[in-house]
Amino acid sequence: MLVRRYLEGFGPATMADVAQFSTVYRPPVKEALESLGDELVRFGGPGAATLYDVPDGPLPAEDTPAPPRLLPMWDSVLLAYKDRTRIVPPEYRTIVMRNNGDLLPTLLVDGFVAGVWRPVEEGIEATAFHLLSDDDWGGLDAEATSLTAFIADRDPRVYQGRFAHWWRKLPTPAEVRVIGK
Repeated sequence: MLVRRYLEGFGPATMADVAQFSTVYRPPVKEALESLGDELVRFGGPGAATLYDVPDGPLPAEDTPAPPRLLPMWDSVLLAYKDRTRIVPPEYRTIVMRNNGDLLPTLLVDGFVAGVWRPVEEGIEATAFHLLSDDDWGGLDAEATSLTAFIADRDPRVYQGRFAHWWRKLPTPAEVRVIGK
């Protein structure tokens, strides 16, 4: 049941991905995947890995653009896979994934981490690690507008106080904007 539920949320995924997310050793995960047999579909993945999924799992066309997103701290999408380079470029991993296990809130552009964000009194402060297009900023601004409405009753100083030290340690950003005003 665990494997099936994981794949419903995060498939297609490898056996190593399932083991990573569930914190179950690989042999029982492999056995579970084998026992599901024809209940799962299989795809060829990077490096000859087998990707498993549920038969009715959504699978967009390869050329479908991934919309810009603001992912919260510890978002499951960033934690769901063993090979995190599928979403976090290696050069950004140590910036967003802290040694103490914390995971910073991230900007997702074209399916990959492109920066970090935090609430500020004026809206959402978005820090991009590389230059983003006007369309990317427009999509992030739309996301931030929805988010600021959702968190409007919360005091942004809570986030600023607890996590401010991380922002002081960020590398020189390509761009910082306040969005979602």
